[in-house]
Amino acid sequence: MQRRQSARGEWIPQPGQWPVDPQEDQEVSHDRIWVDGCFDFTHHGHAGAMLQARQLGTELLVGVHSDEAILENKGPTVMRLDERIRAVEACRWATKAIPKAPYVTSLPWITHYGCWYVVHGDDITSDSNGQDCYRYVKQAGRFKVVKRTPGISTTNLVGRMLLCTKNHFIQSLEKTLAGEEGHGGEEERKKNGEDMMQRIKDYATDETGLAPGCDVWYWHASRPAKFRRTTTTDRPMPARQNTNGSQHVHNPHHHAVKEEKGKFSQLVKGKGVRPGQSVVYVDGGWDLFSSGHIEFLRMVTQTEEDAARERGWYEEDAKKARIESAGEDYSPVFLVAGIHDDEVINLWKGINYPIMNIFERGLCVLQCKYIHAVVFGAPFSLSKAFLLSMPYGTPSAVYHGRTAFMPLTYDTYHSAKKLGIYREVANHEFQSVNAGEIVQRIMAGRALYEERQRLKGEKGITEEAEKRRQEMERDAERERRRREVEGQFGL
Repeated sequence: MQRRQSARGEWIPQPGQWPVDPQEDQEVSHDRIWVDGCFDFTHHGHAGAMLQARQLGTELLVGVHSDEAILENKGPTVMRLDERIRAVEACRWATKAIPKAPYVTSLPWITHYGCWYVVHGDDITSDSNGQDCYRYVKQAGRFKVVKRTPGISTTNLVGRMLLCTKNHFIQSLEKTLAGEEGHGGEEERKKNGEDMMQRIKDYATDETGLAPGCDVWYWHASRPAKFRRTTTTDRPMPARQNTNGSQHVHNPHHHAVKEEKGKFSQLVKGKGVRPGQSVVYVDGGWDLFSSGHIEFLRMVTQTEEDAARERGWYEEDAKKARIESAGEDYSPVFLVAGIHDDEVINLWKGINYPIMNIFERGLCVLQCKYIHAVVFGAPFSLSKAFLLSMPYGTPSAVYHGRTAFMPLTYDTYHSAKKLGIYREVANHEFQSVNAGEIVQRIMAGRALYEERQRLKGEKGITEEAEKRRQEMERDAERERRRREVEGQFGL
């Protein structure tokens, strides 16, 4: 192994020893883009960078730093490398994930994988010595800058967990998008709502990042219908007799309310359901969208694909017919994800859950390649009326995992079971990875993370100085060129 321009302990592999294929050097292409990073509990800010990078080319390769390299240069990670790789691979705009990529971006690495340009946000990332991690690719003229997603970062999310804040909650996504709720004056709220709506449209694009992809809906219904168990009658649940003869007083949040069909309004029009696709429904909070959620969605997709294979979906004649009809082939499954409101999740989970608000969680779900449609404001307890009135008709299946994060006196999937469409996904290797697990990891290592944030603040001074230095160098270069041109014309 040969060591070159890498952080301590990182190597440039010899032929045949690269972490993922291809093992032979690829021909370098300007349309093959490289991004890299830690991607620690990957959020929509990471996805936003990958979306912008993908829009610059036809393939996107994503380098993911090792746990050891991140510890050396930044501090301890929350998620293991395999968990971070799983999150990156699930991003709609990522072509391939490259594990153990150097923390200081290496020209031999990006060249081996056939990438000409490296893309990063408009901030400075430095190594343990305070030097710019992208100094080599910048010097080679192979660096492009994209806008950093505002208002979200791993540091910000860790802060929400440690401080147990709730000011990130959104009372009504619909009103926030319309500029009727939120921080600031009327004009500021309106502008913020327009920006949020545009980002939803951006994240609802297809794998190219340029064309329509996902459908996005909002479900209008009363607050009780979104919160509680529903029933087809108006009669309240009867009181239970306690063993001492007194009546049991029900928690009002457990009282059944009459089910509502509600109203679906479309926020973004995507590709929609294609002929022959099976529409399936999943729902949840999707908080701190991570490998646990992703593996569940992958297993749902795999189950439906296996069923489609048995009915001949992948036979050559069937594939040819789809291409002739639609101009392209497509998946046999159309996966719709319902997303609960912040208030609903907080009612049932308490503390300051969800850590991400409904807008942020929605973007995380939209960027996932397994998703074809999203329903904001979905009910916590599925009713028959909701299932029968969905925009694509009654789903052929409703999937859920074997989870039990809260004690309930009723089954939230009772209606789906009665309709005979309920399916359960088996436990998997990332079963325990959810918002609660991530928060526990951070709280268990609170001292380490607080030290990481303190050091990050100190390092930020160095990074700010490096950013100013680079700005000054650019200004000096522009001034040099101006004088050169003026000299040519005798000005």
